[in-house]
Amino acid sequence: MRKIRLVEVRSELAAGTRGASMGIDALKIASIKRHSSFFMKFEPVSVKDENQLLFGDPQFPFAKYGDGVFTMLNRVCDAITELRNESLFPIVLAGDHSTAAGTICGIKQADPDKRLGVIWIDAHADFHTPYTTPSGNMHGMPLAMVSALDNEACEVNDVEEETEALWERIKQIGGRGPKIAPSDVVFIGVRDTEEAENHIIDKFGIRNFKTEELNQKGVQKVAAEALEILKDCEQIYISFDVDSLDTSISTGTGTPVANGLSKEEAFELNKELIKDKRVCCWEIVEVNPTLDTENRMAENAFDILEATTDSLIENF
Repeated sequence: MRKIRLVEVRSELAAGTRGASMGIDALKIASIKRHSSFFMKFEPVSVKDENQLLFGDPQFPFAKYGDGVFTMLNRVCDAITELRNESLFPIVLAGDHSTAAGTICGIKQADPDKRLGVIWIDAHADFHTPYTTPSGNMHGMPLAMVSALDNEACEVNDVEEETEALWERIKQIGGRGPKIAPSDVVFIGVRDTEEAENHIIDKFGIRNFKTEELNQKGVQKVAAEALEILKDCEQIYISFDVDSLDTSISTGTGTPVANGLSKEEAFELNKELIKDKRVCCWEIVEVNPTLDTENRMAENAFDILEATTDSLIENF
């Protein structure tokens, strides 16, 4: 059986709404309601957060709370590197999606010579940069961070020098240069993008399995095709943002988008993808109980978390 470590990252600095830091505890409450022993089975690693910065105003308008985000990415990177060096499988429970960049940097820092593919199950592409962001919220930037992209061809923001310097430092976390190639990213469920992100998707030919295609082909076929696209990658990281789910069940997240995955599709999809022996890390993000009713989002997310972990164990 793979040796699993839970990694708890309660940072919510990069989100546009508050409350994602409480997502991990909401998952634990859901586990109790399910009478599950899940959180007794695996030793947790907790990454210190910088959420106290939220009591002040953000320093950088196009990279809000970017100083704290930089700190968090480094901490997550180091935590993941240590676990991977010990041949442990991280299952990451995180707040806002920006820290996924730290996870990817950590995987790459532990195995710098291995080609890393990413399966990004999300309503959003998260390929913005300070030069293109419409909001300044950095949870929309993690894939650009690890691809070391600026996307200046689509620049709309007059970014000040301090932010430019910060962005350059972020791109170097976990080692110099890109950690992944954008062409080694596969999207599932992405359906809310801006023009700047569409430019990157088109430029690098990033495959996006939209909800309609998943409904038409079925989970097994889409999972097989996604893994085949990444056939030349030696490692695969899977990131599951709960806003990939349809709004009928995903109200408890900061940026819900209609026409998403059903719970059953997400349940089966993650179970199937994690069977691939190249998968080295799985992450779930953006559960926000402050936007929810009766913890419904966390309960659905916990069911997916538990089933995915069981599938990992059963198919090792």
